[in-house]
Amino acid sequence: MKKISLAHSPDADDIFMYYAIKFGWVDSRGYEIESIGLDIETLNVEALKGSYDISAISFGAYPYLKDDYALLRTAVSFGEGYGPKLIKKKGIELKRNFKVALSGKYTTNAMLFRIYYPNARVVYMDFLEIEKAVIDGEVDAGVLIHESILDFDDSLEVEKELWDIWIELAKEELPLPLGGMAIRRSIPLNRAIELEEILIDGVKVANEKKVELCQKLEEENLVRIGSDMLNKYLDMYASDDSIELSDIQLKALDRLYEIGFENGVFDKPIKTIDYLIPKEYKELREL
Repeated sequence: MKKISLAHSPDADDIFMYYAIKFGWVDSRGYEIESIGLDIETLNVEALKGSYDISAISFGAYPYLKDDYALLRTAVSFGEGYGPKLIKKKGIELKRNFKVALSGKYTTNAMLFRIYYPNARVVYMDFLEIEKAVIDGEVDAGVLIHESILDFDDSLEVEKELWDIWIELAKEELPLPLGGMAIRRSIPLNRAIELEEILIDGVKVANEKKVELCQKLEEENLVRIGSDMLNKYLDMYASDDSIELSDIQLKALDRLYEIGFENGVFDKPIKTIDYLIPKEYKELREL
C-alpha cells in the first residue's frame, strides 16, 4: 500500500470531513492514509517544514507554502455571516494598544486582526487557552475560533466579529476564507489528483451520511461538543459548500491575498487557481 500522511486539526469540522475515509466508507484506492491530529497553528508551522504529505492549513498561511504545497479544492471552511470572534470581559473598554491573544501567527484570523488593529499588543497561544486567558485577565481580549465561538463564559462579550472586519477590508460581501487543505508538490501529479478525488469523496459521503457519522463520532469521543452544538457547528463549517471550491470562494481567496499584499503581509498577490492541482492533466492522459 502507498502510505500518505494526512494532518488535520482536532476541531469538529476537520474530524467530520476526514473520518468518512478513516471509517472505510470511501474507497482509498490502495492508499494507507495515516492521520495526525494537531492544532491549526502547529499544522501551519509543520507545513512550513514540509512535515506531512497532506495538511490542513489556514488560508492566511498559504502564500508562505505555495512553492512546496498545492492547494486542494476540498475540505474547505468559509464563514458566511459568521466566523471567529474578538471577545473581552463585559463592560470593559479596550484601549488602543490592548493586549490580545490570537491562535497563531499564520492563522487567517490573526492576519486580518493585525491589519485591522495595528496597535494591539499580540500574544499567541493555543486556541483552547484563549477564553481562560481573557477571564483571568492575562490578556484584555482574545479571538475565539472553532467550536469556542458557540459557547463561551457568561462573563464575556463580543467586541467585534471577524466577519465584520473581513467585509470592511474586502469592501464587498464575500465568504470569509478560513482554512483548507494542501498537498505536497513532490507527490507525482497523477497521485495528487487521485488523493484529491478521495478527499472530495470523503467530504461528500460525510455530508450524505451526516446523522450516522455524527453519532459515531460522539460514541467514540472523537469530538469535544454534544450533538446539538455539533450539528450547528457542522452546518456552519462542514456543509455541501466544503466539498469543492466554488467560483465565489475562489474570488474570496483572491481578495484575501490582495488584502495581504496591500497591507504588506505578502510580497505579492496570488491567483488561487494557479495553485490548484491541474485537473486537465488527468483528462489529457486519458485521451
